[in-house]
Amino acid sequence: MLAIELANRESRSSWKDFLLALKRRGLSGVEYAVSGDHPGLKAAIREVLPEAAWQRCYVHFLRNALDCVPRKVDDDCLKELRFMYDRRDLAGVRCDLAQWLAKWQGKYAKLCAWVEDNIEETLTYYRLPLAHHKHMKSTNMLERLNQEIKRRTHVVRIFPGRESCLRLVRALAVETHENWLEAIRYLNMEHLREHKRKRL
Repeated sequence: MLAIELANRESRSSWKDFLLALKRRGLSGVEYAVSGDHPGLKAAIREVLPEAAWQRCYVHFLRNALDCVPRKVDDDCLKELRFMYDRRDLAGVRCDLAQWLAKWQGKYAKLCAWVEDNIEETLTYYRLPLAHHKHMKSTNMLERLNQEIKRRTHVVRIFPGRESCLRLVRALAVETHENWLEAIRYLNMEHLREHKRKRL
């Protein structure tokens, strides 16, 4: 965990201020960022962290795909789209995607066009070591933290002030941070260091 802040809205300017504050505190060398397809956050990442490769959360992407199909969509269509993210390499995904598009183009033309236009944003994680694909292709780790924050703040309902809210949320973040460092490791940092050495 690098920072926890309150904001009135998720605008480009609020995200930009957040990222700039991290840089002022010494954040550097960011190579990879993962988020949902939030326009303000995407713009702030491009502006403040231009060196970082951006990954669109594939879980959010699959949810967004539902906007392009009728309510009674063939379950196999979306299951096959989801299975692409289990491939070990990008070549396998591209092969599966071509077959998927050929199979479903006639029935779901709008969905297929949307997937073709947007899927590349969800494949950035293939730049990382294979051991990190499972956890770095989505925002699931962060979403779990957000759910816990929501659960704990809901109990309080009304905070006396901004600082009291931040104290609770930051305490939860510290607890999660320590768990990520000491409990079962989601990310083996040695794999990333080795990956970085190979790229240099």
